[in-house]
Amino acid sequence: MKTVLVAEDEVSIRDFIVINLQRSGYEVLEAGDGLEALHIYDERNGDIDVALLDIMMPQMDGLELCKQLRARSPLLGIIMLTARTQEMDKVTGLLVGADDYVTKPFSPSELMARVDAIYRRVEMSKASSDPKAQDDTITLGEFVLNPRNRTLTKRGNFIDLTQVEFQIIECFFQNPGAALDRTDILNRVWGSSYFGEEKIVDVNIRRLRMKIEDEPSNPKHLVTIWGLGYKWVV
Repeated sequence: MKTVLVAEDEVSIRDFIVINLQRSGYEVLEAGDGLEALHIYDERNGDIDVALLDIMMPQMDGLELCKQLRARSPLLGIIMLTARTQEMDKVTGLLVGADDYVTKPFSPSELMARVDAIYRRVEMSKASSDPKAQDDTITLGEFVLNPRNRTLTKRGNFIDLTQVEFQIIECFFQNPGAALDRTDILNRVWGSSYFGEEKIVDVNIRRLRMKIEDEPSNPKHLVTIWGLGYKWVV
């Protein structure tokens, strides 16, 4: 069964989220603080598909919880729940491993669209890891992308990527040298029904550069095309 962990200390908001998730067929695990959420995740041995994490929580805040969960699993879908005034926290959440964020207040339709999209990516990642899946390794210079194992290596060394990061890299490796605009990347990775803003692409590109470039501030591979988007240079 598809399972979601909800970590939110405000009971009314948590109840609202839980009801809508259950109506959509998800098994829901609830936590009122970050430490409790981490305990639940470990108790389930990581058998959770998506985690919804409020940023402001007692015991352990959502950003630290996100880092802890991401360290445990690159495939777990993570969505941060933020307030409109927490603009910097949105960016920080993406940089520490979140896949997406939802700004409060949010509608049931927006929430479920985000959760469903993340869940589909999780399932796609699991399917791609199946040994029976076709192995179409792509080599570009010192980088090797393996779609079957969902891995990227640089000079033979594995680069730890989240599922969103892998999908972004996959877009570039399938279109080497081609300029991809932000909307195109957004539609390919997050889906055409995505409610969020294009800046989520920029934050993920920034995070990827920190992992793949020798000098992230002077990228040689994942370069910016001003006024358009980005392209991969071999």
